Amino acid sequence: MSDTTSDPQAASGGYGLNKDERAELQRLRGEAAKRGRRHRVGWRAPVAALLVLFGCVLAPVSVIGVWSANQVSDTNRYVANMAPLITQPPIQNALTDKLTTAITSNLDLSGYVNQASVALNSRGFDRVGNLLNSVSPSIVSAVNGYIHGTVHSLVTSSAFANAWVQVNRVAHQTLVTALSGGKGAISTANGQVTLDLAPFINIVKQNLSARGFTLIDKLPPIHPTIQLFSSKDLTKAQSLYRLINSLKIVLPILSLVLIGAGVYVAKSHRRTLIAAGLGFAASMLVLGIGLAIGRSIYLNSVPESVLPSDAAAAAWDTLVRFIKEGLRALLVVGLVVAIAAFFTGPSTTAVKTRRTIVSWFGWLRAFAERKGVSAGPAGAWTYAHRKGLRVSAVALMALIFVFWGQPSAALGITLAIVLLVLLGLIELIGRPPAAPTPEPAGHG
Repeated sequence: MSDTTSDPQAASGGYGLNKDERAELQRLRGEAAKRGRRHRVGWRAPVAALLVLFGCVLAPVSVIGVWSANQVSDTNRYVANMAPLITQPPIQNALTDKLTTAITSNLDLSGYVNQASVALNSRGFDRVGNLLNSVSPSIVSAVNGYIHGTVHSLVTSSAFANAWVQVNRVAHQTLVTALSGGKGAISTANGQVTLDLAPFINIVKQNLSARGFTLIDKLPPIHPTIQLFSSKDLTKAQSLYRLINSLKIVLPILSLVLIGAGVYVAKSHRRTLIAAGLGFAASMLVLGIGLAIGRSIYLNSVPESVLPSDAAAAAWDTLVRFIKEGLRALLVVGLVVAIAAFFTGPSTTAVKTRRTIVSWFGWLRAFAERKGVSAGPAGAWTYAHRKGLRVSAVALMALIFVFWGQPSAALGITLAIVLLVLLGLIELIGRPPAAPTPEPAGHG
């Protein structure tokens, strides 16, 4: 009995077939095996998708976390965010009304007019006293109008803007002291943590007194306050403060690590990088939509008696502008990464685009050389080191974006354009070596 397994034809299932038929059989088996492997779902694709998804979900959370931490713990950033508020007309009007009400309600102008009327009557000037008493409402209204106009001109002045910055700086420092568990100027009254706004009243009093309205000197000390939060929630706020300060570093790093790990684990790195860039940009778009919804909720929740709607809108738009700038910048980054990954890939569109660009630069280089302009040895060196130069250009633009104080969408677009120019110069200057001249036929 013969051992059929020792026959290579039998072992391959091709016993009795000629050489071409066996080759065709092997080809068909190979294609079938490839289709089988293609239909089998491995662990890398779902794991990579989950990592990228979690990283993209954390991205907008990271933006809010960094913004919140900067506002809570960094006095300079807080002041930079608050300073433009005093230049907003709705805020100026609301602050004017509050300061005027605080002064006039404590000044008791009607009482002073009545005292003057009584004094005139006691000295025999009954007609004048009675006349003064009858026009008392008009006098009070006129004085209140004068105070309101003076306060408004003061609130809109550069001197008040400087005072606004200083008061907010002190207020923020005391708030940080309270949140970090220290002792500060923030006080607790009636179960509320409040902040004294007396410095603004003092500024108005000094200005009115200097204008000749000395009656303001009789005004008793006024300490209007602004409610920050309930004193029972102070402990919770302190815990949240510590958590935010910790997560402002952890969240961005974790988001980038997850996205990077997803791209690394994926079988197709380039496709996953494109998906990650688009997902990252989409997460910033979702954050923008969330801010729009949050703005509507905030405006509907603030009573008109507490803050007029136009002032509330101006306050919201001013305070969240850094978040909007950050999300726009990161949205541009996500799109740039996705576009770059696509056009460096093997797709027909990407290959044709690269070939067209290389052809253009080659034509431009040849045209310049015909005119006597050549890079010489620098061109050969640039071509030999073109990959390292490209990586260095990308790294340089990335470092500038990361370490820029407050990156914006305009900065991201500018850096992308600069990067394209640098890559174009590398391609233009880098001259490939000349092709060897073919020997004549029949030589030798």
